[in-house]
Amino acid sequence: MIELNGATGEGGGQVLRTALTLSMITGQPFRIINIRANRPKPGLMRQHLVAVQAAAAICNADIGSVTVGAQSLEFVPGKIKGGDYKFSIGTAGSCTLVLQTLLPALLYADEPSMIHITGGTHNSMAPPAHFLQRAYGRVLAEMGATLEIELKRVGFYPAGGGEIVAHVSPCPRLKSLELMTRGERVSGYAESFIAGVPLDVAKRELACVKAAMGWDESQLLIRGLPAEQGPGNALLITLEYQYVTDVFCAFGEKMVRAEDVARKAISQLRQYLTSGAAVGEHLADQIMLPFALTGRGRFTTNCMSKHATTNAEVIEHFLPVVISFEHDGMLSTCTIETR
Repeated sequence: MIELNGATGEGGGQVLRTALTLSMITGQPFRIINIRANRPKPGLMRQHLVAVQAAAAICNADIGSVTVGAQSLEFVPGKIKGGDYKFSIGTAGSCTLVLQTLLPALLYADEPSMIHITGGTHNSMAPPAHFLQRAYGRVLAEMGATLEIELKRVGFYPAGGGEIVAHVSPCPRLKSLELMTRGERVSGYAESFIAGVPLDVAKRELACVKAAMGWDESQLLIRGLPAEQGPGNALLITLEYQYVTDVFCAFGEKMVRAEDVARKAISQLRQYLTSGAAVGEHLADQIMLPFALTGRGRFTTNCMSKHATTNAEVIEHFLPVVISFEHDGMLSTCTIETR
């Protein structure tokens, strides 16, 4: 039984999600205390409970009696089994974080899988569905995985109601990968998603991107959604390069000007561009686990967050790897080696 303390490092839900994924894959049970101890509302929120229940369903794990608010958990996994699964968060809790918990494990299933999750797809505390499709999904594909992520319906905070479907084929042996440079730029574009908010919001956000990046109208896209999918607004800036794709985003909120939303996304983008790194802060955090599954790999990023270093610590509990970090000005390098 691997013992984990959820208050470690960043102290959020990532400790639990990484533990669930690796427990399923390695067959090692774990016990975790102080779940999400550093959050304003500690313990399992609805989306975390669904992640636990979904992981248990996929590998027939023993989890005992677990409810919202629980601050400890024992997870004893069985064998991962593919097939068709449906999970409902019931709130605007993140579909994408639940899906990310399951995707790597389903690569080790005995047959193809279809995962259907309803809840939130676009909120400020999780990667949007487009990030998984374009950035995270591309890295997994480069490593040999075959998967398709489809956004059926957008779900903004606080209403939720989004739908995401993923098809995953077994791939028990991922290829190791190094992402040290991004290569030549292939394309770049910005999208403002709006539902139940004025069109002017999207126009103002994209005007800011145009002024900052010097892009033409073909790179500035308004994505109008049915009003019943809102109210909600998300600004996504996608950069596709020779070796990697990354997505930078910001979300509209009440009493926050469209220009401020745009500045937040542009700030992330500029830090990435200036650094010369292969991957941005959030992609760096999320590719660490699949890289570690191969036993080796390297990548550069413009920001190695506390979220990422905490993730590395949990990974080292389950896998025979050593994850190290080097920092040189604006550039950080993560190296994963077999222990």
